[in-house]
Amino acid sequence: MKMAVRVLSRSLLGAVLLAGAGLWPCAGLAQGAYPVKGVKFVNNFPPGGPSDILARAIAEHLQSTLRQPFIVDNKPGAGGNVGADLVAKSPADGYTVLFGIDTAFTVNPHIYKTMPFNPADLKPVMVMASSGLLIGAHPSVGVKTVGELIELGKKRTLNFSSGGNGSPGHLAVAVMNDVTGLKISHIPYKGNTPAVTAVLSGEVDAGVLATPGMLPHVKAGKITALAVTSRQRSPLAPEVPTVAEAGLKALEQEVLYLAMVPVATPEPVVRLLQRGFAEALAKPEFQARLKQLDMAYEGLVGAAASKRLADLSARYQRVIAKTDMKVE
Repeated sequence: MKMAVRVLSRSLLGAVLLAGAGLWPCAGLAQGAYPVKGVKFVNNFPPGGPSDILARAIAEHLQSTLRQPFIVDNKPGAGGNVGADLVAKSPADGYTVLFGIDTAFTVNPHIYKTMPFNPADLKPVMVMASSGLLIGAHPSVGVKTVGELIELGKKRTLNFSSGGNGSPGHLAVAVMNDVTGLKISHIPYKGNTPAVTAVLSGEVDAGVLATPGMLPHVKAGKITALAVTSRQRSPLAPEVPTVAEAGLKALEQEVLYLAMVPVATPEPVVRLLQRGFAEALAKPEFQARLKQLDMAYEGLVGAAASKRLADLSARYQRVIAKTDMKVE
C-alpha cells in the first residue's frame, strides 16, 4: 500500500517540476511579481519537532533559490489551531504560509466545540510527507510489548503523554481505549519534545509520539519501544513491530506534513511554492533528511491533497464520535 502511494507521489512530483519548467522562479507570474519580500512559514507547533525541522530545511532552500527571506515563525497552541487561525486570516498573497501537520483540519474540527477559523478558508499547497508514531514506555513500567501494556492496563490506570490536545498521539490514545476497553489517561503537553521528556523521566507511563524524538532514548535503554503505528516498520527502528504485527491493526495511524495557504491565494503563487517544495524534496540530501525524520515522501498537490485530507477527516470524525474524545 505504501509503495503505491509513493509511485503516485513521484508522478505528481514530476508533474509539478514539468509544469514549472522554464518558468522558475516566476512559475507563471509576471517577472518579479512574487516574492518581492520575505515570506513567513507559520509552524503551528513548538520548535524542535519534525514539522519545524522540515519547515526550516525547506525555508533555507527557498531562500537560496528565490533570494528572499523565508522565515519560520512558531505559533503553537490549541492543537495547531492558533497558527492555522493566523494564516487563515492573513492576506491571500503567498507571504504567510502554514507549515504543520494535518490535525488542525482532520481532528480539531471534531473535538473543539468552536473553531477559531473555518478549515475551508485554507487550501493545500502540498502534502509533503507522512510518518507513523512510536508507542514507547518508561522501563519502570515493566512491559516489552503492546500486549503486555494492555494487560497491565487492565490492572491499573495508565497515563500516556502526547504532543497536545488534538495531536496524533491524543487520537491514538482515544483509539487504544476504544479498541482495548481500557481507560488510559491522556496527558497533553505543549509539543513533542516535552511529551518525550515526560516519558523519559517517568512522569507518565508511556507516550505515542514521533519516532525521531523517542529513538535516541530507546537506543540508550531509557525508553522501551513497543510498536510503531505506521503500516510498515520504521527504517530507523526495523526491530520494532508495527501495531498490526502486534495484533492491533485498528491503531494504524500516520501523520501528514503539509503546507497550506488562504484559499484565495492566486494559483500561480501556489504553483511556484509547489515547485520550490518539489525541487527541495527531490534533492538527495532532503531524501536523507526525510529518512532521518522517519518520513515517507508523499508530494500530493491539488485535488489529490484535498482528497487525502477529506478522507482522513471523515475517518477521524467516526473515531472521535465513537470514543467521545474531548479536549481536556
